[in-house]
Parts: sequence; structure tokens; C-alpha cells
Amino acid sequence: MSFRTIEWRDDKVVMIDQTRLPGEEVYCEYADYKSVAEAIRGMVIRGAPAIGVAAAMGVALGAREIIADTYESFFRQMENVCEVMARTRPTAVNLFWAIERMKRVASEHHDRPLDELREILKAEAIRIEQEDLELCKAIGRHGSALIPEGATVLTHCNAGGLATAGYGTALGVIRAAHEAGKKIQVFADETRPWLQGARLTAWELMKDGIPVTLISDNMAGFFMKRGEITCCVVGADRIAANGDTANKIGTYSVAVLARENNIPFYVAAPTTTLDLSLENGDQIPIEERHSREVTHLNGFPVAPEGIRVRNPAFDVTPARYISAIITEQGVVSGDYATGLRGLVAP
Repeated sequence: MSFRTIEWRDDKVVMIDQTRLPGEEVYCEYADYKSVAEAIRGMVIRGAPAIGVAAAMGVALGAREIIADTYESFFRQMENVCEVMARTRPTAVNLFWAIERMKRVASEHHDRPLDELREILKAEAIRIEQEDLELCKAIGRHGSALIPEGATVLTHCNAGGLATAGYGTALGVIRAAHEAGKKIQVFADETRPWLQGARLTAWELMKDGIPVTLISDNMAGFFMKRGEITCCVVGADRIAANGDTANKIGTYSVAVLARENNIPFYVAAPTTTLDLSLENGDQIPIEERHSREVTHLNGFPVAPEGIRVRNPAFDVTPARYISAIITEQGVVSGDYATGLRGLVAP
């Protein structure tokens, strides 16, 4: 990749500031866990897998800040660190998965000296980053087979290298197809209100030399009806046991349009995005964000002052609209309840 989304460097967490793309490619350093939590909350880093990596690194930073003489005191303070991280973004299940993994590693090594335990947690956070990159490449390999030669692929939001430790989920599928020599092109929804498609997906694909066309969100149906879209590939923030999938707001609309026009609609996500504790998508918590994200654009008002606003950050696509779910373990379709559990069975 020609950029790094997040990395641990010199005992600091370094992230590309996604709020400043595409105008500036700026990397910010974070030396404490509270600033990492604020970076997650403020969308400096976003995308479920990348949020998971950031949370793990935030916990590792927090562990280095803890002053304690006993493991019991250390773990009590680490619980506070984890609670701060957990309150940042409620929908992305990778956040909670990463926090629980860090807590489990700390518990498994409770007999180690505290300085050694801090190093173990740092190593685990870096391992989570490296694993995520490999997961994304595996997703790409499995998904590439679903992309026909000459396809025009529509994607929504940004499920690329910027949303992961690198390579991407939905864009990982697209990248793998491109690397396999398939002559494909991409239509990127702009993705209001944060414009992740316009600012991030378009930026990534142009840097990689993959042909991309930007459209506003309300144009997708027009191009589908004209036969200009071959398939859709999107990412996910949480997938329930029955296959219902939470992703960036507007994804559900794309899925309904795809079904109406007989276009395959694929979800690409690592198994860390599965939440098999939830029976269906109605149980997925949906984050609502500040009204200013809708009423303002680049700091300028685009709506009357005082207007009532609703701003859900995600919607849920029912499994019946999803042609297949692409993971690092393989592709699942049809009976998602059985297929998804089979992916993570011991």
C-alpha cells in the first residue's frame, strides 16, 4: 500500500488523519489512550476493522500509562481504559472484539511482571494489526472469483485500506480482481454525510490506478436500471447470526435497488465482524451522530438554522438482499445462520 492507515511506532500510535483527505495526507501521533479514543470518536480513523486495531493499540498505550504495584490494581485501571475505548463507537463489533482480546491476553499473563505484561499487550496490538492485513488479503482472494471480467462494481462508503489495517474488505475484493488482470472499473457512491466514498474510496482507487467514477448516492438506481452496474460490493460493521448486516447509512438502499435490478449484492468482511450473539439485525445498536454533520458541509451551513435532524450512522440490510458474504474463511450464501456459524466453529 502507498499509505499506512495505522501503525505502532516508537511507542506511539500513528494514524493517517482521514478527516483531512483527500486534500492533505497527514499522519498524527497519539501517545495516550484518551487521545486514541477521541481519534476514533472524531473519525480520524474509521471502518470496523481499523477501529478494532486502534482500540487494541489504545489499550496497549493505556497499559503503559497505568501506575500499579499489583496485578489487581493494574487490571482495575485497565478496565477503566477499556471502558473509555468501548464508549467511542457502539456499532462496530470489531471494537469490542479487540478490547476483549486484549483483556483476555492480560488475564492469561497475570503471573508476569507488570513491565513484561505491558510489552505483551503492545505485541498483541501489533499482532492484531498484522492479522487484519492478512485477513483482508484472504477476503480479496475469495471475493475476486465473484467479479467477472469487464465488470463495473458499485461500492458504498469506504471499505478499503483506510477502513482496515491495509488492503481493505470490499476494496480488497476489487483490488484482488484488478491484480488478477481483470479489466474492471468502480462506481463509488459519495456517501453522505461524511462523504467517505468521495473523499476516501476515490482517493484510494486513484492512487492504485483502478478506474473509478464518482456518483452521488441518489444516482445508483439510475445507473443500475441502465445496465451499467454488474455487481455491488460493500463492507460491514456488524453481521448478526442470520446474516443481517449493519453498514454505513445508505447501504440498505443500495441493496434494495440491486435486488430490483437483479444485480448481485455482496458483503465483504472478516469473521471478527460477526456477532453471532445477536439473532438478527434488529438487535444491532445503531449509532446516531451530531446533527451538524448533516446541516453543515466543510463548516458551512447547508440547511436552515434550528432544523430538526436525524443522523443514524448505519443501517441494516436484511440477509435476504445479500447474494453472498465474503470472509477470509470463504464465501457463504443461502443459509447464513448455518454457514456463518460453520466459519467460526472450533
